[in-house]
Parts: sequence; C-alpha cells; structure tokens
Amino acid sequence: MKEGIPPMLHHFIETKEALKRLRTDQDGVVSFEYIIVAVCIIGAVSAVFGVGAGGAIGTALTGGITAITTAFTAAV
Repeated sequence: MKEGIPPMLHHFIETKEALKRLRTDQDGVVSFEYIIVAVCIIGAVSAVFGVGAGGAIGTALTGGITAITTAFTAAV
C-alpha cells in the first residue's frame, strides 16, 4: 500500500479498477449472464414450490423422502 493513502480509499480504487476490467472483459459478460439465469431459475423454483413445503408437490416430496428414510432405517 502506498504511504499516505487511507486503506478504504485504496480498496475503493482497487474495486473501481476491477470493475473497469470486468466491464471490458467478454468473459465477465458471460459470468453475469450465468448469474441472471441462476436468479431466474431460483425465482421459477420458488414460484412453483413456494417458500414453504406446502402444496401437493411439497407433500409428495416430503412423503417420498419419509418413505426412503423409513426403508433405509429398516434395512440397517
């Protein structure tokens, strides 16, 4: 770190330069696209299943997991 530059300003400058490189880097664009797709998938899954495990799909999944756990416990 250079003498006389506060640490917070130093981090700000590093972050600003990193964002400049990311803006001009085509690989950075691809990574942002992956983030957008992941957010869309998470939104779709939460819209279908809801926040809790309620509804027919949640009940079916809970029942299936319970059956698997019971069968595994009985086998051991």
